[in-house]
Amino acid sequence: MTIRHLAVSGYRSLQNVVLPLDRLTLVTGGNGSGKSNLYRALRLIVAAARGELVGALAREGGLPAALWAGPERLSREMRQGEQPVQGGPRQQPVRLRLGFAAEPFSYAIELGYPQERQTAFALDPALKGEWIWAGGSFHPRAVLGSTRGQVDPDRSLFQSGADPQEQPEVHVLREQILSWRFYDSFRIDAGAPARQPRVGTRCFALAGDGGDLPAAVQTILESGDGEGLQQAIADAFPGSHLSVSTEAGLFRLRFHQPGLLRPLDASELSDGTLRYLLLTVALFSPRLPPLLVLNEPESSLHPDLLAPLARLIRAAAQRTQVWVIAHAPELIGGLAGRERCRHVQLQRELGATVVQGQSTLERGAWRWPG
Repeated sequence: MTIRHLAVSGYRSLQNVVLPLDRLTLVTGGNGSGKSNLYRALRLIVAAARGELVGALAREGGLPAALWAGPERLSREMRQGEQPVQGGPRQQPVRLRLGFAAEPFSYAIELGYPQERQTAFALDPALKGEWIWAGGSFHPRAVLGSTRGQVDPDRSLFQSGADPQEQPEVHVLREQILSWRFYDSFRIDAGAPARQPRVGTRCFALAGDGGDLPAAVQTILESGDGEGLQQAIADAFPGSHLSVSTEAGLFRLRFHQPGLLRPLDASELSDGTLRYLLLTVALFSPRLPPLLVLNEPESSLHPDLLAPLARLIRAAAQRTQVWVIAHAPELIGGLAGRERCRHVQLQRELGATVVQGQSTLERGAWRWPG
């Protein structure tokens, strides 16, 4: 499944954003431009597939905290400074909408306040609509599944227990979404899971906390592109390579460097070195997901490591779809302008996130169901 567009409306600074994606998508912008909100919106779609969207929004402060806080419509006069930014009588219901266009299936979900206010849970988001359709462009005749006509309107399509024989697209799409992988919070402190030895099992995908790093390395060496992994390590750290000790059933990562009489244990590595190894192993996973998301992977890395990291990311994008949120000029320069890399630059206009230089035609590539 390749995602062509991510669409978000009414979520934080994302008043109405349609983000185009390619095989490799690079998202940049200044602080507060909305990069993190786009990342969170994508994770909310994963929460919807798990049936945990209400809980995920509750952890963000509930629906009121997650909704766009500006006026329903930013007029031309407001944008040009001829009129103060102010609200007015609402013309449309309050809605938070998330969706993506892809092949073979696309998806959208719409949330709002419940109609019944006589309840202690009046701020819980209510499901107002959910759709799965064939192809990238929405058309009513392409709808394969929706919440319309459900007995329980608050149960999403992924929670409804649809028959796999009658609605296989629901199950296929759910599995696809749940296999998306996000790497943004590797711990690299002294107590980080990646620094600790542990019992290893075959690992075809690095965990989000990096705790199975030694097992993931050994799996790549045995069942993946082990030679490519070692070349990538040597590209960043000339003359270096990795090995794994499996004494007494405990897997320990060993980092071999020229000039040292013994390999370094993971507990001895610098923060930047450990983070780079985690990113390298994640990008060399034998089974990459349909979408791999890296949120500011350059954090804590020395500038000399950013060019090798860019090469790793470009290579991974040959195998799967990759989305990178970055701010370091060295990493941006190593990715932007390359083949099949779409560079999306974000900025704020009167508090709302917009894609720089995006035309009305490009925004019109997405159509919300309704």
